[in-house]
Amino acid sequence: MKSQAAPGVLMILMLGMLTFPVPDALGGRPMPEILLPSPDCPLVDFRIEFNVGSIHERGGKEGLNYLTARTVAGGGTVALTYPEVLDKLYPMAAGLDVQPGKEVTVFIATVHRDHLYEFWRLFSDLLLGPRFDEADLARNRDLQLNYLRNVLRATADEDLGKAGLEEFIYQNHPYRHTVEGTLKAVESFTLEDVKEFYRKHYTRGNVIIGLAGGYPEDFPALVRSTLARLPRGRVRSIALPHTRPIQGIQVRLIEKPTSATAISIGFPIKINRSQEDFPALFFANSYLGEHRTFKGQLMRHLRGDRGFNYGDYSYAEYFEEEPGTVYPLTNIPRRDQYFSIWLRPVAHRDAHFCLRAAIRKLEQLVDDGMTEEEFEQTRGFLLGYTKLWGQSMSRRLGYAMDADFYGLDRDYLGWLDSGIRNLNVHKVNLAVRKYLQADHLKVVMVTEDAEAVKKALVSDAPSPVAYDVPKPDEILEEDREIEKYSLKITEKNVEIVSARRMFEE
Repeated sequence: MKSQAAPGVLMILMLGMLTFPVPDALGGRPMPEILLPSPDCPLVDFRIEFNVGSIHERGGKEGLNYLTARTVAGGGTVALTYPEVLDKLYPMAAGLDVQPGKEVTVFIATVHRDHLYEFWRLFSDLLLGPRFDEADLARNRDLQLNYLRNVLRATADEDLGKAGLEEFIYQNHPYRHTVEGTLKAVESFTLEDVKEFYRKHYTRGNVIIGLAGGYPEDFPALVRSTLARLPRGRVRSIALPHTRPIQGIQVRLIEKPTSATAISIGFPIKINRSQEDFPALFFANSYLGEHRTFKGQLMRHLRGDRGFNYGDYSYAEYFEEEPGTVYPLTNIPRRDQYFSIWLRPVAHRDAHFCLRAAIRKLEQLVDDGMTEEEFEQTRGFLLGYTKLWGQSMSRRLGYAMDADFYGLDRDYLGWLDSGIRNLNVHKVNLAVRKYLQADHLKVVMVTEDAEAVKKALVSDAPSPVAYDVPKPDEILEEDREIEKYSLKITEKNVEIVSARRMFEE
């Protein structure tokens, strides 16, 4: 849940960020604002966030928030059709998108300040008075169904594995289904369903205003007074149940025709950014498997030394890559988190070996921890690398809003930098032993001939590998240990699911 600020007008000045709840122009709950003014910047970034996500969908309505948000952002206004909206946006060279998540939905826009007021009139008309045209609904629903049916299930094996892992971990939890929903639910949605969901959830008491860049001093007041015309109302907090405990290594094999096996491994963890230990866990994870870098042990071990695939990473929290970058996407906060390892697709013949190798690496980190030398190397890397995450005003604004969600008293990147500087190897290894383990895991493998894979996993027989090019003796010696590493997977802990049945309901 978002932290509640003290009554009245509160201003916190930190690293150029102004954060304060502002009294609602029509009375009631203050409307929170997060402002990052930068007078010399020619661009203005918007992040208008609503405290609504897929967890608010109930009774067979999985995917309704996604469709509602997409129809608002990808539709017309009362006065303009969707093609007319696009015609208005084009000469402004303005970007406008929406990011529906599990807990929040954020409308994201960037415009040159020369077009600021004209753009805000159009943007606010979309937020306050969406056209809800049947054609807009049908177009966005078709795109949503196509993603579930023809992209996620058919062509995006890595994403299928990750979505399947979340469904596997969160079986009794509001996080279970993808934000895009289920095919059965999405096919049933009507225009009235979307209108009703919008009226109930996209309200004045549910919005946070985020602005960054070179906007005039009086502009936030205009945004505030405009959004005060949203309907009254505030969505209640959704209580999150405990996830089911994992006993041993549980495997779900998603079977489909595919040329390689994508592997996702994970388990829930009782920590998120709001907790003091998070920088230490984040630090250890970077050592194990920093996203899309050769710094992580998994990447060095499986790709660098052995050439199995193009990427092997781990994550201390839910992760999506921001399109066009290798950096974390902002504004996808979650109260409940899980630790995960992704093995990008490997040859079917090597999948069992790679699964063993990754879990063994995790076990070694838990048992042995990091050395002082490894700690210092990782700290030097992170103190520079995390600064790249704030390269744009829009990203800094996103992190500021995430800090608000988690109740941090300063911007996330600054808080993380301070945490990294104050760590030592002992604190990191304590956090590893407290939050990580390698005995009770969920594993999803997107593969073909699932029965043969199941038989190999349950038999626990050695899984030797052969290389196309010679490898050093030390690699081959370690391979002989990995190929016999016991995963202790029982037959009752392996299930086979056809990809064609995924995300049906």
